[in-house]
Amino acid sequence: MRVLIFHGYLLQGTGSNVYNANLAEALVRAGHEVHLFCQDRAPLDLPWVDAAGNWDGGQLRVQARRAHARATVYRPDIAGLLPVYVADRYEGVQAKTFPELSEAELARYLRSNVDAVREIAEATRPDVALANHLVMGPAILARALADLEVPYAMKIHGSALEYTVKPHPRFLPYAREGLASAAGVLVGSRHTAKSLWAAMGDPSLEGRTGLGPPGVDVARFTPRSEGPASEGVDALRARLRAAAIARGAPQPAEGAIPTEDGGLGTGDSEKVMAEVVASSFTRDHAEAADALARLDVQRDRPVIYIGKLIGSKGVELLLAAWPLVRAAVPEAKLLIVGFGGFKAGLQALAQALSAGDLAAAASMRSEEEAELPWLSAFLAQLDGGARDQYVAAAAGMEQTLLWTGRLDHDDLHDLLPAMEAMVVPSTFPESFGMVAAEAAACGVLPVVARHSGLAEVAETLSSVVPDDVAALLTFSIGPDAVRELAQALSGWLTTSGQARRATRQAMVDVTRARYSWEGVARTVIAAACGELDALAKS
Repeated sequence: MRVLIFHGYLLQGTGSNVYNANLAEALVRAGHEVHLFCQDRAPLDLPWVDAAGNWDGGQLRVQARRAHARATVYRPDIAGLLPVYVADRYEGVQAKTFPELSEAELARYLRSNVDAVREIAEATRPDVALANHLVMGPAILARALADLEVPYAMKIHGSALEYTVKPHPRFLPYAREGLASAAGVLVGSRHTAKSLWAAMGDPSLEGRTGLGPPGVDVARFTPRSEGPASEGVDALRARLRAAAIARGAPQPAEGAIPTEDGGLGTGDSEKVMAEVVASSFTRDHAEAADALARLDVQRDRPVIYIGKLIGSKGVELLLAAWPLVRAAVPEAKLLIVGFGGFKAGLQALAQALSAGDLAAAASMRSEEEAELPWLSAFLAQLDGGARDQYVAAAAGMEQTLLWTGRLDHDDLHDLLPAMEAMVVPSTFPESFGMVAAEAAACGVLPVVARHSGLAEVAETLSSVVPDDVAALLTFSIGPDAVRELAQALSGWLTTSGQARRATRQAMVDVTRARYSWEGVARTVIAAACGELDALAKS
């Protein structure tokens, strides 16, 4: 079967990017032919991609590395302007949020993609198609595939719905245009389905909607015992160090060990990038390698956050909770994996907490100058002895924070098995908690905010883990969020060995049974074909 996919962004980095890369790879493994549209500038770096095409010179040019291409990735010429849901920097293009676009810019973006998709669809005659995001992918397919009788499904990831369509009604007509012709609509969670139905006001939509959460590569995301887990981190650090050397980054002197502040034992604490940072997705391999060099898997009790560093992800709650976790488990360390506009603000918050400057911490604002109400509420509750105890516990906390910057998704299968817990503290609705499911597949307890698709992942895990551990899977967003999060992490890190082993095995078993990319691929094809009875109901 020929499958056409429109994504429009990258194939590495964040949730929908990883979703499309893994989906396409699973379709190829199943014997299908894939034609995928995105803006990734190096698709041939991915082993499952056989050919790459672009219109940079005005006409389509395709570079193939195999005679028979099962997976071809195309990059339409969008004239250097990429519409995004959350502000970011991308190499080679100017990224603007959808509300910032002029009507002329939006029309040009649509026209460029429609023309590219129609050209390929006419040449390859796909059997089915998939549009990602509520806007603009579905509208692009609706226009490009008109009169070609190619059925398509939609995959709602959440960002377009919550960040663009709901707060900016200007984009409702485009969302409705895409939905009108879709044979099936896939959502990651029941929460997202209800949010979509309420926003669209289309009575027919509920009957066309089914559950289609992302999957987990259960062959790669697996639990490891202490020795192999430590070896995995060592291997990842070695790859990062080699990549840094290849890019000309300054390296530690032979035998030097990174100090607790992230500097080098030789006294050289300056980190210098060998190339200009042109994108939020740019990796600092030396920064990541230095951070991992400060992790001792056999000694430390590592907790991890993986995600965007933006105000809606709730990382400030995790940082505020960290002194309370350290007070209960002094050997705990926190890895912060990600990138985004709030990184500098979060690092400033960590510095303020570490220095005992709670007033400065309480005054912090997000990258968009938004208030952080639950951080402020927690700090305002501290007084007298409780405040003194918190300040004492926070002293020097920066030394236990390991900022890796961005890591690729392919790096995580070597890192996650060495962790003891993962935190997903998002304060904004999430379509699905893919990183939480991947953590569970590795036997790592995910502690997630109790809302939207995150709560539904926790609900799946709660049904199989011991009752006392189930209570540690979630925390509420609100004035008590920081304390609840700290109690959940501390509770898990101090749980008995027998209960931890039973929990890990139960999480691994249920994740393997419920989530797989092969299952995702079958669901996408069923939705595109309009086989709605085959979909799990949302």
